[in-house]
Amino acid sequence: MTAPAVEGDTRTAPMLLVADPDAGLVRQLSAAMQDAGVDVTGVPDGAQALLQAGALQPDAVLICASLPIVGPLDFVRAVRLMRPVPVLLGIDFGSDAEQALQALEAGATACVARPYRVPELLPLVQAAFRRQDGHRTVLTIGDVELDVTAYQVKVGGRLVHLPLREFELLHYLMRNADRTVTREQIMRNVWHSNDGMSTNTNTIAVHVKRLRARLGDVEDTVIQTVRGVGYRLVSG
Repeated sequence: MTAPAVEGDTRTAPMLLVADPDAGLVRQLSAAMQDAGVDVTGVPDGAQALLQAGALQPDAVLICASLPIVGPLDFVRAVRLMRPVPVLLGIDFGSDAEQALQALEAGATACVARPYRVPELLPLVQAAFRRQDGHRTVLTIGDVELDVTAYQVKVGGRLVHLPLREFELLHYLMRNADRTVTREQIMRNVWHSNDGMSTNTNTIAVHVKRLRARLGDVEDTVIQTVRGVGYRLVSG
């Protein structure tokens, strides 16, 4: 467990706040994440999670979908009023579907499997840590505005909820606006596939199709398909 942050403290490692009533699971995750260079604080319920989210200013928060006292929906709504921080929702497959959907609609960043897996959590926490530099990073292209720090996307001023993978895909395309990026580059930089081949290209096409629909890109003029190569986001 990590000690509370103090004013003027310069953080050198990512900090993850974990709220889960299963103390054994939290201890196991804490040890594994600390071995990976992430400071972890664990709390058993949503009320304590809210207090520590304000006191510690973590880079990311992981909450259980069955969080007691203050549930995941109320927690997400409350923490969004305090500061923009990624909130990850741990769900048991086959259950918690309704809570997960409500939390995502309220602004949770992503759902992750419970029991937790370090390879799934570590990239999300490390990416959040890199963004917490005291400045908001906002990319704007046409009517699309992407706030990297708050994990928010607006189209024509209207807030649009994107699942984490689609958010990362849009972020990558916006950073490379007017340039054609290959499917292999997308695999490496969005799906984090080192060999560039572990993600089926049809998966990318499905995510691009969904992203276009959410952006209102009905004629594929914003995200263009470069046949046989990849995709290009047009800034004009």
